[in-house]
Amino acid sequence: MMNLKVLKTTAAVLLVSMGMVSLPAQAAMISTEEAVQMAMPAGNERAAVNALMARADVQAELARFGVDPALAAERVAALSDAEIASLHQRVQSETAGGSVVGVIVFIFVLLLITDILGLTKIFPFTRSVR
Repeated sequence: MMNLKVLKTTAAVLLVSMGMVSLPAQAAMISTEEAVQMAMPAGNERAAVNALMARADVQAELARFGVDPALAAERVAALSDAEIASLHQRVQSETAGGSVVGVIVFIFVLLLITDILGLTKIFPFTRSVR
């Protein structure tokens, strides 16, 4: 009986001491893009994309492609955080002159795909698969 009590006490002391052992920290290099992305929450990315959509030149390009800017803004508002992050990253990676055109083409293709899938009805020249 005495051995069982000593064994339980020893086991408890060992469990507590093992829990107190600190594990070594592991560090690795991260890129600048990863650091910026970790510092910028999804709300900021959404605000940046919404600000881009509100620009007059972007709305003019959307109108030139035959897309109603209000419908495009609604579609952008319905994007998930991952899609917004992807769109924001693409906007940031484009050159200064190409960013507007790149975003417009991306949004046009996105709206075209959703129109073909039957999720929206923006373009009269598409047929839904549904």
